[in-house]
Amino acid sequence: MAVDAKQVSACFEECKGHLTEELLPFWLDRCKDGENGGFITHFDKDGNDTGEDEKSLIAQSRTVYTMASAHRAGYGDGKCGEYAKHGVDFLIDKMWDSEYGGFFWTVDRKGQVAIDKKILYGLSFAIYALSEYTMATGDARGQEYAEKVFDLVKKHCADTMYGGYFEMLERNWDLCGPGSQGGDRKTLDAHMHLMEAFTSLYECTGQSMHRRMLLEDIDILIKRILHPEYATGIPQFTPDWEVAPQIKFDIIWGWDRFQDGGQKTHAQDNTSAGHNVEFAWLLAHATDILGTGFEEYRDVIKKTTDHGMKNGVDFEYGGVYVEGPHTGGVYDTEKEFWQQAEVMIGMLEACLRFGAEEYWPAYEKVHRFVFDKMINHPVGEWWPLLTREGKPIWTHMSHSWKVNYHTVRCMVQCIKRLDKLLVKLR
Repeated sequence: MAVDAKQVSACFEECKGHLTEELLPFWLDRCKDGENGGFITHFDKDGNDTGEDEKSLIAQSRTVYTMASAHRAGYGDGKCGEYAKHGVDFLIDKMWDSEYGGFFWTVDRKGQVAIDKKILYGLSFAIYALSEYTMATGDARGQEYAEKVFDLVKKHCADTMYGGYFEMLERNWDLCGPGSQGGDRKTLDAHMHLMEAFTSLYECTGQSMHRRMLLEDIDILIKRILHPEYATGIPQFTPDWEVAPQIKFDIIWGWDRFQDGGQKTHAQDNTSAGHNVEFAWLLAHATDILGTGFEEYRDVIKKTTDHGMKNGVDFEYGGVYVEGPHTGGVYDTEKEFWQQAEVMIGMLEACLRFGAEEYWPAYEKVHRFVFDKMINHPVGEWWPLLTREGKPIWTHMSHSWKVNYHTVRCMVQCIKRLDKLLVKLR
């Protein structure tokens, strides 16, 4: 089936309009904390500040990334760059541990430390955001602190016996305890986000060490973390890379949908189409920055993308399911915001790499669901969680785990790819 350039153009205009008239204004109008520094990141369904007294490394660094990447892409008339600097000031002044190094996990609104642990997931986003910030603004502090975090991660988190990285550490970089403390687990999530962080760090610095660590992390993802048969992401492992039951950690990200008991149903046989497609497009992007490697990874990128498309995209109602088994199928038919965002980018990446005829219908199904159901247009941001049919289940516009990184990045990256696709179709 030939792809209609008019449809592609309509999607391009819809994405650009949403980004410039709804999404960025939502954040520029309300996230800057002029009194205490940093960003306010907790908003209710109407976009009102909930008063939550928390500033997390994940939400602060992701908002720095969002503002820096939007500025770098040419949006905001300079305001996004100013906001990115405002966020970096807070990260360095309030969240940096001057005694042991690294960023604290959470502080309160005023910047007083609340949780002092060093958590790799958050540190990876600090590297990602700070590298992007220097590339967007030229402020050398971003690269300086990104390199500091990188050096600390290599020193304290790298597992020199089995490879990969430990993820949950105390303030002084001692490993946390086992089980729910997370010290005996390695995850797809953290290693995938290290790939995007190391990609941006290498793009920023051009240093051979950063290139080597990026290639090493890609190797671990492909050889250890992807399912050997289906090329799908396996969520959790023991330190020696045995598949581990997917448990809830005491301090961790985005796991507020657990059943009672702290362990997921189907804990050792579930995979996320959102993560799989995100991994695929991030790996493709990494090869662009590396300047080599796409042909080497081509088959795994396509296989992972195809699994996500065939098992994640709901061709009846639109949108992307939460997760299912490695063999294919669906366990959870609800629609969460971030999977939609990553699959939109990934389907467009596949259109450009492998041919639009195969992947455009999937992109359009997700795009339409997002614009018709997922976006809270009167407010400007996306609902966090919907039923399969598109009715809101959760209604907040933002909290520490649902900020702006997926939504704004989705629009910035989709606009770039839709533009490239239009050039190809003309």
